[in-house]
Amino acid sequence: MQKSTFAAEGICAATVSADGKVAAVVEVNSETDFVAKNEKFRDFVSAVAEQAAKTTAADIDTFLAEPWALETSKTVKEELSSQIAVIGENMNIRRFKKIVTENGFVQSYIHGGGRIGVLVEVECSVNNDAAKEAAKNVAMQIAAISPKYVDRSEVPAEYVAHEREILKAQAMNENTGKPENIIEKMIEGRLNKELKEICLVDQIYVKDGDLTVQKYLDAVSKEIGAPISVKSFVRFETGEGIEKKEENFAEEVAKQMGL
Repeated sequence: MQKSTFAAEGICAATVSADGKVAAVVEVNSETDFVAKNEKFRDFVSAVAEQAAKTTAADIDTFLAEPWALETSKTVKEELSSQIAVIGENMNIRRFKKIVTENGFVQSYIHGGGRIGVLVEVECSVNNDAAKEAAKNVAMQIAAISPKYVDRSEVPAEYVAHEREILKAQAMNENTGKPENIIEKMIEGRLNKELKEICLVDQIYVKDGDLTVQKYLDAVSKEIGAPISVKSFVRFETGEGIEKKEENFAEEVAKQMGL
């Protein structure tokens, strides 16, 4: 867990270009929830997101050192200091992620007033309302269920090997005396279940429990007459890695979706 002087307050903000080809999401922390709800603070975070969408910086330190787009006589870091002086509370531009896509578009989704920020990069030859709605639904899925990977091809071999060893030890301990081939089937079954939970396209689709996300995308592909798939995604949760909070985001997003 990252050490920080900041509590898990603040907000995430995202921006997407008009053509959907460039997008960015940022997380800016504050010390109190009161400031996180302040309009001046929110305007600043939105401006940071706009800056992130234009930046060529690859890391946060380089980003902070570049000229502030709205007043190039000072850096992003100096503008942050100015905002701290005006608002009267310490703040931190913690992280950003920029996506540039060619063969599709990017969809953003902000949940809970900025508690969670999501970008989804979609590969699709069309960018109509139906495709955008599908991308937003997938973004809401990511906000709610928090997958780690798009599909199984992204899961590191080391992770799979490590999980398999853990599951093997558990299965052998719980099923003493059973044949090795039966133990192996149990291991593969449990591993398969775990991978379904962490891979986006294998997850149960939150708006229709009879579908996986992949089957939902397949249905949309037929509807729009062109293949649609998820190439990548980014999910920021405010305070993630700073301070754990026991909140049921899946339930919260489901309520917002009218489920």
